[in-house]
Amino acid sequence: MVLCTNQFDDLLACPHNWQALSEAVLNHKILSISRRTRSTPFSRRVEAAGVKAYTVYNHMLLPTVFDSIEADYWHLCEQVQVWDVSCQRQVEIKGPDSTRLIQLVTPRDISRTAIGQCLYAPLCDEKGDLINDPVIIKLADDHWWLSIADSDVKLWVKGLATGYGLEVEITEPDIWPLAVQGPKAEELVARVFGDPVRNIRFFRSRMLEFRGTEMMVARSGYSKQGGFEIYLNDAALAEPLWDELFRLGADLNVRAGGPNLIERIESGLLSYGNDITDANNPFECGLDAYIDLDADIESLSLPALRAIAGKHQNLLVGLIFDQLMEIDSGDIEHDGHDVGSISSHIWSPRHRKHLAFAMMKRDYLAAHTAVKVNEIQGTICDLPFTIVT
Repeated sequence: MVLCTNQFDDLLACPHNWQALSEAVLNHKILSISRRTRSTPFSRRVEAAGVKAYTVYNHMLLPTVFDSIEADYWHLCEQVQVWDVSCQRQVEIKGPDSTRLIQLVTPRDISRTAIGQCLYAPLCDEKGDLINDPVIIKLADDHWWLSIADSDVKLWVKGLATGYGLEVEITEPDIWPLAVQGPKAEELVARVFGDPVRNIRFFRSRMLEFRGTEMMVARSGYSKQGGFEIYLNDAALAEPLWDELFRLGADLNVRAGGPNLIERIESGLLSYGNDITDANNPFECGLDAYIDLDADIESLSLPALRAIAGKHQNLLVGLIFDQLMEIDSGDIEHDGHDVGSISSHIWSPRHRKHLAFAMMKRDYLAAHTAVKVNEIQGTICDLPFTIVT
């Protein structure tokens, strides 16, 4: 259990609570929230919904567990959840050179991107190493968002803009994404924003109105259960929006939730900082489809990526074990040699298998279709998982 700032401060406020405070320190891990570890406009509602755990993501709180990881998983797969993903910060790039800067930072060709379109795209440096894997959103010909994973992209693009002498303005705007995920998500979001929601295609967005304020609604989200992300642009509307989703979703069994470890691994969704880092290039991470090696574009990383294409040493794969595993370090050895490392793993209650992501040596993969971890044999497979039960 994690004690958050408000709970901790309640104990500090009353002298007779010192015994309780001592017990809290001994028995709990305490997450101290400050201006560096930011709460969100939805935090009061998240706390009231009974959040049990947070992680810190882009210097901001991200709720991760409400009931339990497995109970939250089944509910997400069967019903509908509202997620506070305000930590999914937007790096806003505006100005005459904004499109040039966006193209510089990604090896994916953005030239045909439509206004309102969302693109999953790796951001890579001059060596071809991954800096982030955001969703790039085009709001206008001179106005873009990088909807980022957990790394300080704003500082990097500011440095590039200065170095290249680009005429752009780079900010982190007050945008607070709220995700609605699950098989009943479309019905719930349509009840709040109207039937135009139903016509939004995958990875497309529309500006829709809530209480007189237009905000972007996109068919997207960090799950494979279907859903939307609402890019709230007025913090004063955060609690009213949350309350309206829960009021209109009562008969849909709506609950608070968050990105779920079981669901994301089953779905093959990667986590920057866990499964992929700046020590990897996109080829190692299976992101080849998002690199346009032959495109005639000005991209910082393309010369390096063209040079290393097909020569990468490692590859991210899936591992499937038929029994529940105890995995500590995640290191994988064969004949006394390091051949890989497990980054994320879970027991899948749906498939009754233990699933893992592992970065493996390609020379080992060329000769083997199985692996042993803690003397238990598992099968190596491509991602996302295809499991026949």
